[in-house]
Amino acid sequence: MKLFEDPDAVDAAAVIADPQPYGVTVAVNGAGDLESVVRTASALVADEAEPASGAAGLLAKARGDYKRIVAALYGEGYYGGVVSIRVGGQEAARLAPDVELPDPVDVVLSVDPGPLFSFNSVNIINQAPETSDPFDYVEPPASRGFGAGETARSGVITRAEALALEAWRQQGFAKAVIASRDVVADHASSTVDVTITVNPGRQASFGAVSVSGTERMDPDFVQRQAGLTGEAFDPDEVERAQKRLDRLEVFRSARLEAAESIGSDGLLPYNLIVQELPGARFGVGANYSSIDGLGLEAFHLWRNLFGQAERLRLDARIASIAYPVDTAQFDYFFGGTFTKPGMFTPDTDLVAVLSAERTVYPTYTETSAEGRLGLTHFYTDEITIEGGVSLERSRFDDAFGTRDFTTAGLYGAATLDFRDDKVDATSGWYAQARVEPFYEFQFANPGGKIEVEGRTYFGFGESDPFVLAGRIKAGAVVGPALAEISPDKLFFAGGGGSVRGYGFKSIGVNDGSGVVTGGRYVLEGSLEARVKVTDTIGVVGFVDGGYVAADVFPGLEDLRIGAGAGLRYYTGLGPLRLDVAIPLNKKPGDANYAVYVGIGQAF
Repeated sequence: MKLFEDPDAVDAAAVIADPQPYGVTVAVNGAGDLESVVRTASALVADEAEPASGAAGLLAKARGDYKRIVAALYGEGYYGGVVSIRVGGQEAARLAPDVELPDPVDVVLSVDPGPLFSFNSVNIINQAPETSDPFDYVEPPASRGFGAGETARSGVITRAEALALEAWRQQGFAKAVIASRDVVADHASSTVDVTITVNPGRQASFGAVSVSGTERMDPDFVQRQAGLTGEAFDPDEVERAQKRLDRLEVFRSARLEAAESIGSDGLLPYNLIVQELPGARFGVGANYSSIDGLGLEAFHLWRNLFGQAERLRLDARIASIAYPVDTAQFDYFFGGTFTKPGMFTPDTDLVAVLSAERTVYPTYTETSAEGRLGLTHFYTDEITIEGGVSLERSRFDDAFGTRDFTTAGLYGAATLDFRDDKVDATSGWYAQARVEPFYEFQFANPGGKIEVEGRTYFGFGESDPFVLAGRIKAGAVVGPALAEISPDKLFFAGGGGSVRGYGFKSIGVNDGSGVVTGGRYVLEGSLEARVKVTDTIGVVGFVDGGYVAADVFPGLEDLRIGAGAGLRYYTGLGPLRLDVAIPLNKKPGDANYAVYVGIGQAF
């Protein structure tokens, strides 16, 4: 046995009874990326590192490559190409499967693509009429290269067919099909004529949805959540129904299948096939900041409590764990969230929250219990609206001493999320506005709080390896004097999701004697440049800034700025984040630097 040999490694020669090693040489008589196209299409090239299963296996792979490479040439607009695959100096197509070959054998793959073809005439018979409904609009095939004079790539023809069908489907013709396709290449003129004929069929409405595969779920509820029955057919509604079912978080899979044909009544029935997830799951997490310490958290989730996808999630957290260990400085949180989907409409959830916490911030200590009851409505996949009532009982120890508060309020929020990825966005934007009118009983004061935040992302390069991300947040509180407003209703800044380089909620209003309280106004901004070095490693440079003000905005000298750099390790669940930041205009009590570790981008 060789030193350092893996005893579990698979020996290819032992698996393949008659191994036939080979080496491939590729020669393409063409410019541009044609050689790369041919290499990508070739199974011989892809499998070169492993021996073939005898001469027969090698020749089968070579004969398959003729078709694969010709199809790849069609995809680039070359319809007169000549492909030669010579195995041991002889054309593979002429060799017998039991031929004796050298060990290893040389394989030469030669391609002459011939002239580039362009479209001459392109026609779509029975093309869908134009529509004034922007939600039913489908871009014309001509906008995707299907036009006279354009390069005649086979993929363009396939895309034109898909667009032609989708245009009919968007107008309610659920079973539109391609009746015929005539593609004629004229080698004398290097042109291609294409005629596509569409059979739109009949318009349809959604018929009954039958549900199969449920175990603990109520099938009538599942059918109702799909929300399709009786409406005019619209593929967008099918997609939305699929996302609505996925949002229930109770199915391992949920698949909507249309019937083979539209009924005589004009209805198209659907079958919904589901597979349920286990009834419970749990998870743990951690984060770290050199200023705020270690945080540990865990949750337990119960799914489908009463057969209609009800969820109960319990969360627990211990944070601010630092050395030397001082349990009096620990933060504690425990809470439960109950969610009842399908309240009033399939897109409306009832959400009830109870929580209690004790948190030691740099500027105050909070001990509180809170309850919230509200509704969340998913207006579209990108737009969410929520609102409800809240009640909080709290005690705060801060610059104003020990104070108790009892606060009742309303809350409402609208979120617009047009990012391409919620965990690691490379394009799109996000905006949220939140308003909370409240009444505090201990001091008998009404008040209100409003916050708005926006984020935007710009990706550059193929697959967006470079991303420029920006964030801005503003907020205001109206009401009584600062001494009669609970600190959790006021604004602070600082921390991993705010102004990095400063402690969490350490930036507030300085009364001139070194005492820091919360402010009525906040303005924050962040700018990040993200670069993906490899598929799994990325680097980030960033600068954050923030104001917190009492009654008027302070001068420029009071703007707190942090800057730094970070590393990202990209996983299937999102990037692992390590950021190091320094405060650029540190005040007494601020650390010289801060390190942040967590999951997901900073914003």
